[in-house]
Amino acid sequence: MASLLTDPLFETSGRGPPSDINFYYFAVTKSEVIWRWWKITPRKQYWGCMPGEQKKPHQDFLDDRMLQREISMVFGERILEYTKSLCQGHYDYLERLSDTLLLRIVKNLEIEDIGQLGRTSHRFQKLCGSEKLWEQAVQQRFNTVSAEVASLALDVGWRSIFFTNKLQLQKLISRKRLKTEKRQGGQVSDTHTKAEESPEGTSETEPTPGSDTRIDTSSCSDIDPNIDPHIDPHIDPAFDPGLYPDIDPEVLNDALFAPDFDSGLYPDLDIDSHMWRLFNG
Repeated sequence: MASLLTDPLFETSGRGPPSDINFYYFAVTKSEVIWRWWKITPRKQYWGCMPGEQKKPHQDFLDDRMLQREISMVFGERILEYTKSLCQGHYDYLERLSDTLLLRIVKNLEIEDIGQLGRTSHRFQKLCGSEKLWEQAVQQRFNTVSAEVASLALDVGWRSIFFTNKLQLQKLISRKRLKTEKRQGGQVSDTHTKAEESPEGTSETEPTPGSDTRIDTSSCSDIDPNIDPHIDPHIDPAFDPGLYPDIDPEVLNDALFAPDFDSGLYPDLDIDSHMWRLFNG
């Protein structure tokens, strides 16, 4: 236990009470008491004054009523009584334990004792109200903690979870589940609305310059799938050049599709038959 005793055992500093603007320092080590003061004043005669200091063994401090009265005026009666106990060898080992060890001890106390312990000091008040302590208390009480309870604890705190009965806890979990489902449903509907409003969400898109605008003929029932769609439409894939040996088929097809085509140039050509062959193979 002696290893828990740090040096100094206690120290504090600060200004004096109203009307006293001097600065003071008070410390208790394992062997002596240290009392220092700095005089603060606008008077030039005190400028450059060195701080005052007194060092006394524990027993001498216990016998010095004047020094005790001065410490009580500056820091209060509670600080004086605590430092006198230290000088008498009454050490508060519990206060010097780490938070991890204290949590292991405190979680085994009764609820009423935890409340009383939290009133003894600022450190125990913070420790007895910590989320870590009440999380351990909930796990010890319910053995297993579901993910929904842990999620609810993030909103209301583990201490509230501990003091809530199971029926009320189920109601809180159900409310949180409904809120989550409504929030998720709203996000999905917002996504669908944006997709409908966005031009990228439509199936029909305008062709961009340079893009391939050829129609996929594989899905058309009235077009011969055996005809290569990538062949120039101005060339008849079913044209038989043997029928018209004196006519260049490329020239004929170009002429047929020209807006100023003159059928008089080809008196022996059956245009209707040729067009039928051109479009029906």
